[in-house]
Amino acid sequence: MRKAAIVGATGYAGVELTRLVSGHPGFELVMVTSTAEAGQRVSSVYPALQGCSLVYVKPDIHRLAEVAEVVFLAVPHTAAMEMVPELLSVGVTVIDVSADFRLRDPDVYAAWYGVVHAAPDLLTRAVYGLPELTRAQLDGAELVACPGCYPTAALLAAAPALKAGWVSSRHVIVDAKSGVSGAGRTPGAATHFCAVNESVHAYSATTHRHTPEIAQGLADLGLDDPQVIFVPHLIPMSRGLLATVYLHVEAGLTPEDVHGAYRDLYSDEPFVTVHTEGRMPSTGEVRGSNRAHIGLALDEASGVLVATCAIDNLVKGAAGQAVQCANIVLGYPETAGLAAFVPVI
Repeated sequence: MRKAAIVGATGYAGVELTRLVSGHPGFELVMVTSTAEAGQRVSSVYPALQGCSLVYVKPDIHRLAEVAEVVFLAVPHTAAMEMVPELLSVGVTVIDVSADFRLRDPDVYAAWYGVVHAAPDLLTRAVYGLPELTRAQLDGAELVACPGCYPTAALLAAAPALKAGWVSSRHVIVDAKSGVSGAGRTPGAATHFCAVNESVHAYSATTHRHTPEIAQGLADLGLDDPQVIFVPHLIPMSRGLLATVYLHVEAGLTPEDVHGAYRDLYSDEPFVTVHTEGRMPSTGEVRGSNRAHIGLALDEASGVLVATCAIDNLVKGAAGQAVQCANIVLGYPETAGLAAFVPVI
């Protein structure tokens, strides 16, 4: 058993991590931190977690380094980069769910997040934690930068086409919808019930901070100088994410070619399902799970491949993926703690 701690454990991603790590056969959860809820029991703040007897404490980097072998960071951007150097210096494995180490170029980080990176030397040491695409790099990694929820779905949807060399344009459109939990636990004017209920709206069109992360991932998959048009939408549900990626592809492809390549790439992936021809995924079928379900449609007349991926934004898009990465890093079975079925209704 490895001793684990979660920093930022009362946010939505943090409480999902608490749920998953508490039930993991290889982890002993020894510390959960929260500035706002310090002194309260986990089960008092989240009654569904009655099995967790821990009390939230204020984050203390020195104490974390003393008690934990692996630390999950579920904190806002800029907070992780202040903690990671010291944790790594004493041999703690860090699984970062925040945005601080996802982008390898510090100038790109500064441009999109509005702050100079405090630990730029660690950006190239961090392993991007999308196991289906970076598994070989994760084994034994000291610092894992877990992807954002939108890049996770977009890159899984696009990867087989890019690996096959079919994509004929550097212009990629990503149209995505996410539940309100993606905005975090602290409410704002745009995320109150009255603002969200019975309404759908686009936000941060072409300016969302996940845009450069998607572009970086597409470049890693072989697309030269990707130009990403990314438009996210907020939809009136608690959790779930659906990303539809539009890719211009070379002439002569058939739907059978497309489905064959996607099935081949993901055939051994424990958490990815490629739907049969004519079937597209829904957020309901992956709710509460670490799964990614992909559906495909080829418009042969226009030469556009439509690839849609459904994930739970809090699990495969955050906490579950973090546990999946930790499993690989630490030598556990990749599915450990993640194999539960989703609710059917």
